[in-house]
Amino acid sequence: MIVLKITNASEVVASKIGKLLESLTPDALDQSMVEDVLIQKLIEHLRQEGLKGEVAAVQGLDLQEKELILRDRCNVRTQQSF
Repeated sequence: MIVLKITNASEVVASKIGKLLESLTPDALDQSMVEDVLIQKLIEHLRQEGLKGEVAAVQGLDLQEKELILRDRCNVRTQQSF
């Protein structure tokens, strides 16, 4: 299992749509947008390599240093098979 943690979603959104529009969107929306684009690109590349599996965006799970932290409420925001 591979875990990715995106730490600069707001900066990426700001660079793509502009700082003014980014300031109007909540950070959680920025995070979701970046995760969704990342999942689509990741699936495209994994399919090209002939790999099969599943990718999920999970809320309530955090990676801190070398520990995986499970928050009070953990749920799968989106899941896709490839």
